[in-house]
Amino acid sequence: MAPEAPLLSMSGITKSFPGVRALDGVDLDVQAGEVHCLLGQNGAGKSTLIKVLAGAHQPDGGTIHWRGEAVTLRSPIAAMRLGIATIYQELDLVEHMSVAENVHLGHEPTSAGFVVRGKAARTSTGALLKRLGHPEIDPGRLVGDLSAAQQQIVSMARALSHDVRLIVMDEPSAALDPDEVDNLFRIVGTLTAEGVAVVYISHRLEEIRRIGDRVTVLKDGRAVARGLPAKSTPTKDVVALMTGRDVAYVFPARPQAPPAGEPVLRIRRLARDGEFAPLDLDVRPGEIVGLAGLVGSGRSEILETVYGARRPSAGQVLVDGRPLRPGSVRAAVRAGIGLAPEERKAQALLMLESVTRNVSVSTLSRFSRAGWVDRGAERGAARAATRELSLRPDNPDAPVRTLSGGNQQKAVLARWLLRGCRVLLLDEPTRGVDVGARAELYAVVRRLADEGLAVLLVSSEVPEVLGLADRVLVLREGRVVHMAPAQELDEHRVLDLVMEGSPAS
Repeated sequence: MAPEAPLLSMSGITKSFPGVRALDGVDLDVQAGEVHCLLGQNGAGKSTLIKVLAGAHQPDGGTIHWRGEAVTLRSPIAAMRLGIATIYQELDLVEHMSVAENVHLGHEPTSAGFVVRGKAARTSTGALLKRLGHPEIDPGRLVGDLSAAQQQIVSMARALSHDVRLIVMDEPSAALDPDEVDNLFRIVGTLTAEGVAVVYISHRLEEIRRIGDRVTVLKDGRAVARGLPAKSTPTKDVVALMTGRDVAYVFPARPQAPPAGEPVLRIRRLARDGEFAPLDLDVRPGEIVGLAGLVGSGRSEILETVYGARRPSAGQVLVDGRPLRPGSVRAAVRAGIGLAPEERKAQALLMLESVTRNVSVSTLSRFSRAGWVDRGAERGAARAATRELSLRPDNPDAPVRTLSGGNQQKAVLARWLLRGCRVLLLDEPTRGVDVGARAELYAVVRRLADEGLAVLLVSSEVPEVLGLADRVLVLREGRVVHMAPAQELDEHRVLDLVMEGSPAS
């Protein structure tokens, strides 16, 4: 019997922008009811390809067949009418509108030619949420009041409010904790069982093996592998295809001797009511301490309290033995504490400014005289800091928004390197960063520690915490349930502690 024709077939897709050939003859085929994973480093062409599929970009060449017929996707509306929905990593929901209004935005229910709002829209939305296994989400609630996981469910409901046959999911698990990821995968399984196809994009290779059926790998705008079996293709082979070299999930070697010297950072009975219980912790120069736990376990709140962005309800933070003024970012920065926050685009970077200004923003007084900034000195210092971290491109005048995720993170680290910080706080340092750039960031963090920085690290990815940290604190519901050298732990042990642990004595 002849094989079933693909639901979607993209052949020889090309797309160029000024000075860049983003897609160079890419082929992609997707079967009904499958999860087809699209992999590649930042800049490989994934975003451009899915924007072509979504009708947001027009290809320069190639053909697209949908259900066996040639089609032209002239706009996102045209793609949606065919049954193709795209859920981007940055969800395009309207926060001040209700769940029901977002789900039906642009195609409100009608009766006798008139738009029907209120009860009809809420009823329709409630049915979609129930189909997705989330009847507890109130269709009348404002989207801005929902969690990240709930907002993602709303985006899926909006896609299903059309007669969708293919859903593109761009980094859908980036802001989710393990339980929420499991729920996402359950929903994907329900959809594919109904014949809906999913194109799934993720930097987390362990997810691909769990959720995927087939894999297509992009590199430099080309498809270097098509239709690989997701569950049986070795991770090292996928990484080699993505990067062109044998990188794997590599972490730099730890120092053979434990860090010596007096602690740079001391945390004494630090607490915030309702967020985390009293915590004692020392971090020595050259040491990387990891905090492992679910979203809501208090890990990010601890970092932000140490940094002064949150005021503690009890306890104190000391740097080199000197207590800091509670709840003062200025005091923390002056004492030598730097933070690379979880949401670097919203919380750390000036996206419309140059690399130079992003790196120098915490050190501008060094280059100022009588209210005037010495632009040459500022640029030279920023360039020296970014070169030390191998930031690419080596252009201090480039807008930071044009950099890849990994290089944007390097710009944040260069800021604190230029500032001469003693304590570096890292919250989800590789979120949205591809596997090749991750290895580079790991090497940068380890080198900074080896040069004497004290590092406090938070990550949702347990292998990252175990691979990069020297010592690990496991958090559950705001309390430390275990503390041990990283080499004495494994992923299963940490997850058991996170889910079922009891507070350490």
